[in-house]
Formats: sequence, C-alpha cells, structure tokens
Amino acid sequence: MINTKEQIIEYFQSGIKKTKDFRIGIEHEKFLFNNQDNKRINYSKVKDMFAALLEFGWNPILEKENIIGLNKGGKNITLEPGNQIELSGEKLNHIHDACAESQDYLFELRQVTKKLDINIVSAGFDPISKLDEIPNNPKQRYELMTKDMPLGGELSLDMMYRTCGTQLNIDYNSEQDFIKKFKIVNSVVPISIALFANSSIVEKKNSGYLSYRSKVWQNTSRGGLPKLFFKGLNFEKYAEFVMNFPILFIQNKDTYISGQKYIFKDFMDGKINEISNRLPTENDLTTHLSTIFTENRLKKYIELRSMDTCGWDCLCAGPAFNIGMLYGNLDEVHELVSGWDTDKIINAYFEAPKKGFNTQLMGKDLLYWSSTLLNLSKKGLEKREIHNKHGKDETVFLNHLQKVIDNKTTNADHMISKFSNNEDLSELYDK
Repeated sequence: MINTKEQIIEYFQSGIKKTKDFRIGIEHEKFLFNNQDNKRINYSKVKDMFAALLEFGWNPILEKENIIGLNKGGKNITLEPGNQIELSGEKLNHIHDACAESQDYLFELRQVTKKLDINIVSAGFDPISKLDEIPNNPKQRYELMTKDMPLGGELSLDMMYRTCGTQLNIDYNSEQDFIKKFKIVNSVVPISIALFANSSIVEKKNSGYLSYRSKVWQNTSRGGLPKLFFKGLNFEKYAEFVMNFPILFIQNKDTYISGQKYIFKDFMDGKINEISNRLPTENDLTTHLSTIFTENRLKKYIELRSMDTCGWDCLCAGPAFNIGMLYGNLDEVHELVSGWDTDKIINAYFEAPKKGFNTQLMGKDLLYWSSTLLNLSKKGLEKREIHNKHGKDETVFLNHLQKVIDNKTTNADHMISKFSNNEDLSELYDK
C-alpha cells in the first residue's frame, strides 16, 4: 500500500537503469476511416479489424468480455476513445530496431485495413469529422472521462476523440540524470510543436494552425506545461506534484469510479469513502501517473508527448531527434537550454501551434533553434555509433527533419497546400 511520499519517491528510484541498459519505447496513434463514406470506423469495425490481426499472432485483451486491445510479446495495440488505435512498442535498444518494429506493424495493418476497406490517416488532428460524428466504444474508463474531463478544459473532448500523437519513452541512470533530461524535454516543447506540426486541416478546412492538436492539448483538463517543471524538478518535488494532483478515476475491482472530488493525497490518507477508505496500491499510483496529461511526465521512465502523429516516412524522425540529444549529447544540449528563460519558453509554447517556425524564443525563431538542436542530435547519434546491416548509423532517420528545416516547410504546410488545391479527401489518407 502507498501512504507516504517516500514510497512514491522509491517508485521513481526503481526506474533507474544502467546506461548500457537504456531502452527506447515508441507509441504512435492512427485515425481509421471507412473508405465508402469517409467516416471514422465504429466499434463493430474495430472488432473485425482486431479479429483479422489475430492471424498475425496478436492476442486479444478483454474488458468485461469486450475486446479493447491486442498484445504480442512486449507490444500492445490499444483502443483510444474515438476508435483511434495506438501501437505501444516494445522497449528496444536503438532506433533501427524501433523503426523496424513500426514497419512490421505497418505491414500487418495495411493487409487488414485493405481487406476491410479502411483508410488510415496519420495526422495530429482528425481533418474530416465533427466531434458529434465520432463513434465511441465500450472501454469503461472513457465513459467517466467523457463526463468529467470537459469540467477542467474546454477542448478536452477534442483531445480524447480527435487527436493522435507520437510518444517517446526514455530511461534515466540517476536522479541527476532525470533532472537534466526533464529540463531539456520541457524546454524544447515549443520546438517539438513547430518541427512536428501535422494538424492544420480541421473539419475539411484550413484551421489557421499548423498544430491544432497542440492548441487542443493546451486547453485540455490536466494538461499543459507547468512552470514547476523548469525548476530543477527532482523525484521529491514530482512526488509532491503527483500527491496534490486531482484523481481522474479509481479502478475498484472491475469498475471505475470518478475521482473528481479528490487529490491523490486523499487516497493515500484513506479518505475515499466510495472505495471503503482503502489505500492505493502501486497499480493505483501507475494509473494516476498515466492520467496526468502534461506535455511530458514521469513514471518509471520519462514520457515525451509533444509530437503530432506523422506519416510512416517520418515516424522514426521524432524518436531519433530526441535520442540523439538525450542519450547521445545530453550535456551539450543541457548547457544550451539552461540559458533559456522559463517565461519565454512558455510564451513560445503558446504561440508555436499557430506561428510554427516563426515563433520567437530568446531572440531567435524556432527554425533557428530546430536547426541548432538537429545538429546537436546528429552529433549525439554519430557518437552512439549504432549501425544497421547496411553500415548506416541512426542519423539516417534525421533526413526527413533536415528537409523540413532546409525547405522551411513542415508536414502541416504540405497538407495545407495539397488539400487547398482541390479539397480532395483522398489527399488526407496515407498512401
């Protein structure tokens, strides 16, 4: 049972790994549409799709006899509130492995979606559907979240039903290593938003944003970029942040109960009557940590959550960019961002979804900082010296970002120009 701050600190300490054991975990979401009517697929079609994927060795994950996901080895396919699907990959050694995993998944997904006449959209925000047109599914927690989330953020339901992101999970070898990495990942959020912007079209129109997904997440309950995250945040301060953070829901046996009236400290103090005042287990803590929707967060590893989903051609670019900085060139990148003013970073964070590379930070635009960080990342990946069977190191995955920077044109810009020319919905689908 967890009833002291020290136990939460120990939970974070238990995530410490030796540098040689560092792993890379990638998660990415996709929208799925019926080819016949350009509408998001319903739960019945999800079940058909999951049944077809079983032929590739996936196993069903059930909740009250409803299939809500699949797993195979150390990876899972999970179902998001509007029937987006997410691959949570295995913890792998390097970007070559992580990218190969995504390509294998893409192969399987393409076989199945083709058979079922489903189109895939790799964008940060649903470019076609209105919120009230999106079907849901019987996953229990989403019913509670749909009711409670809008109370704390006006675009929370858009976040749940109409966004897709790419997430990277990384390790730390000490508390000090965590502090440095967390400082960096929060400082570069505006750059991540600008560089990976891929959600410009909303309801078949140019939204005026390059990353409308980021705009939505800034107006989502339990989200954002807290100032606290820039102040040398250690395990103890993060534990205090977690204890004072409101509970979203509590899983009690096989039912979910709203935690809206409580913070996690109430749970630790045995003050929740609805569950007979029981104390939280480690599973309850893990659930609570996964319902803190900030741009980055800590579990037994660090989760980076600021990238729009992008197509298969650039899927490995975001993880490679961050791994080069955080695993390959930590000290140099940390020294750079340590000179940045917190208020200016937060101001850039709010401006980046709309202004993209034209956003100012510390007297330079985000195109300048993207180029600077890309060079530092490249240096870090070269230092790692991890080669594929063709003798190429991990810098090969940065080529997409180099093109974005050289042309000053993001995926979002491409989508605006492609779609605006003829407003053909097929332009939005993965080819």
